[in-house]
Order: sequence, then C-alpha cells, then structure tokens
Amino acid sequence: MDRTKSSSTRARGATWSGAMLLAAVLLLSGCTRGPSEQALRLALDGLQEAVEDRDAAGIERYLAEDFIGPEGIDRAGARRLAAVHLMRHGVVGMDVVGPLDLRMGDGHATVRFTAAMTGGQGGLLPESGQVYAVQTGWKFQGGQWLLASADWKRTL
Repeated sequence: MDRTKSSSTRARGATWSGAMLLAAVLLLSGCTRGPSEQALRLALDGLQEAVEDRDAAGIERYLAEDFIGPEGIDRAGARRLAAVHLMRHGVVGMDVVGPLDLRMGDGHATVRFTAAMTGGQGGLLPESGQVYAVQTGWKFQGGQWLLASADWKRTL
C-alpha cells in the first residue's frame, strides 16, 4: 500500500473522528447542568430528605444564618416550626409536583415549585395533606448552597 495514501486516509479518519467527538461534546454539554446547578439540586434533595426523615437539625443545616421566612420567621424559628410539625406527625412526606423553575445567578439562585406535603401516623393513607406554591432564594456560601429565604402559599 502506498504510504502517502495511507497517511492521507488516516488524517481524514482522525479529522472526522475529532469532528464527531467535538459534536458529541457540544451536544452533551447542552443537555447537562453546570456544576453549580447540580450542587443546588443536591441541596434541594438533601433538604427534602431531611423533611422526610423528620430531622429538624438536618433541615436547619440547609438554612443560612440570615434565613428569612414568611412573616419574618428567622432560622431558629424555622427550626422550631419544623420540629412542631414533625412531632405532630409520625410520618411526613414532601413531594415536588411538576418541574422546578430554577434561575441561577452569580452566587445566588431562585427556585419555584409546587410541593405536596402529607402527614400522619404511618397508616395506609396520610391523615393530612396540603399543596403549596413555594418560592425559595438560595445563596452559595462557604462552598455550599444555603436556603436564604422561603415563602409558601396554600394552593388547594
């Protein structure tokens, strides 16, 4: 086989393979979330898990020191509110209904969603339930996403 032809064929094959790899990377990068958004989604999942585990201290770990909630509730007040609700129900459920409306900024984010909260004593069906429209504000501090503000309104 002629070496010139073989080198030319290899060069075209390498160029084509490189172009396909670049196209695949560009396509995949358009479908993936950035590391900051992934970290925020993990924080949201962790907060949801703390609620379902009935862990008021775990919930508080996701609250910023300057957290502000409805009617001016602060971080300590939010923990107390969570503890009261968690003591009232032996089993607590929190399900996000529909997609998250997540808006990322430089070191901050806003997340809006609908949440279905249920509570009971562990029977087949929950004894209480409510659907809320939730708006949260997050800030990136100390290498982690912390909940800086939250507001919720009953929708049903």
